[in-house]
Amino acid sequence: MIAIIVFLVVHDENLSMAHDRLPGRILALNTLAFTICFAVWTMYGVLITFLVNNRVLMIDKAQIGWLIGIPILTGSILRLPLGLLTDKIGGKPVFLGSMLFAAASLVLTSFANSFAMFMVCGLLFGVAGATFAVGIAYSSVWFPKEKQGTALGIFGVGNAGSAITTLFAPTLLKKFTDGGQNIDGWRQLPLTYAGALVVMCVIFWILAVNKTVESAQQKTMKTMLEPLKDVRVWRFGFYYFLVFGAFVALAQWLVPYYLNVYAMTLAQAGLMASIFSLPSGVIRALGGWASDKFGARSTMYWVLSTCVVFFLLLVAPRMEILSPGEGVMADRAGVVTAVTPSSVQVDDKSYALKEKPQGSLVTSDEEAIVFPTFTTWQEPKVEIGQRVEKKEVLARGQTHVYFQANMWVFTFFVFAAGIMMGIGKAAVYKHIPDYFPNDIGVVGGLVGVLGGLGGFVCPILFGYFLKGTGLWTSCWLFLALIAIACLVWMHLVILKMAKNQPIEPENE
Repeated sequence: MIAIIVFLVVHDENLSMAHDRLPGRILALNTLAFTICFAVWTMYGVLITFLVNNRVLMIDKAQIGWLIGIPILTGSILRLPLGLLTDKIGGKPVFLGSMLFAAASLVLTSFANSFAMFMVCGLLFGVAGATFAVGIAYSSVWFPKEKQGTALGIFGVGNAGSAITTLFAPTLLKKFTDGGQNIDGWRQLPLTYAGALVVMCVIFWILAVNKTVESAQQKTMKTMLEPLKDVRVWRFGFYYFLVFGAFVALAQWLVPYYLNVYAMTLAQAGLMASIFSLPSGVIRALGGWASDKFGARSTMYWVLSTCVVFFLLLVAPRMEILSPGEGVMADRAGVVTAVTPSSVQVDDKSYALKEKPQGSLVTSDEEAIVFPTFTTWQEPKVEIGQRVEKKEVLARGQTHVYFQANMWVFTFFVFAAGIMMGIGKAAVYKHIPDYFPNDIGVVGGLVGVLGGLGGFVCPILFGYFLKGTGLWTSCWLFLALIAIACLVWMHLVILKMAKNQPIEPENE
């Protein structure tokens, strides 16, 4: 998949300047390197789940959230300084340095034995995620403004690296541990990732050509940070918190989600999670094209609106509820003369009852049930010889509600939400070269920081929501509220702009 993207980039005349193949080559190298870095960045989603399931790590759900999120923290915080550094000295040395440091940290991870050690190692190799800001700044300097949306969208395909991890890491772990017979073999996984980074470093060092933002050479650090005073930058970051941060969080959280809710194996859960992460990463290229074609504002309206709908549809949990239902009351006083499961007789008056169905009230998972099912019945509450008054309850009603949360319906909505988030990631970054053409590194870095922090914060919050409510679907309600907040903020800004002055044609 990545090889196809690289081929298209290198041979696309529209992404070349004066028919020079160099910009396409740099974009291809950046995309490939970022794909590997992203796979590294999200490694804990599979690895920690594997170690917990095999009782190598004895931690609770909240601690799982911390470990999944900790590499995301480093990769988020470092995006701003690495974006600034890329503007100053160019992307090649910064990319190489980041990948080599991450590779060394992965070697250290292979020796981890405790929760604290995994935390430290995650903080270190999390630098791999900061290469996003490097790649954004390094890619954008090679293309004119009208092509940057498409170019940055193609670069963002590297998000599909998370799908590489969810697809192949479970299989590698099974192989390295001899199907669970040699659990300590898991240590080969971080070493394999480290080797992939080193190989990429060699390719990058041979083929990449360095280039800097000329205007950045004359700027002081204070001047470079000046755009951060603009509220617009923080608003873009808030959008990115949702479309990127939540994407990173879900790409990892869905693995334990499928394991626990749908009782899958680790390999099956990884495959299902990749249905979310792989298309979402690849579709980012289409998001860049759509933002160039229709405008980032229109694209974001569609993204945020549909995300609200999809997240709300995912809120209902897999559930089985027994609730009081419609009962049967005496319409006159009298003495109970007969009681059966199907009727109660008071004097000469017979009251029909709905009997409880025989067998299980819960359908098999092999039978796809999309909507909730409702089963009602009535149970006698009186005895023969008992005197009852008018309006006294003769039989209590029971209602059984069952919602299967069918796996395939659930996966479809997750897939659809992932598609929109992928398009949204490109749309957010389309704003940056439009408004901050000479500060792409610093602005892109801050937006990346805020988005990456979403990837760090969300798994931790998901863990605490799960621990507090016992509901795996609590994460979807949280994301729906964030999406609503983004949509409302954007719409209020657009209304304000329309009131004060004509809105610029699809730049905002």
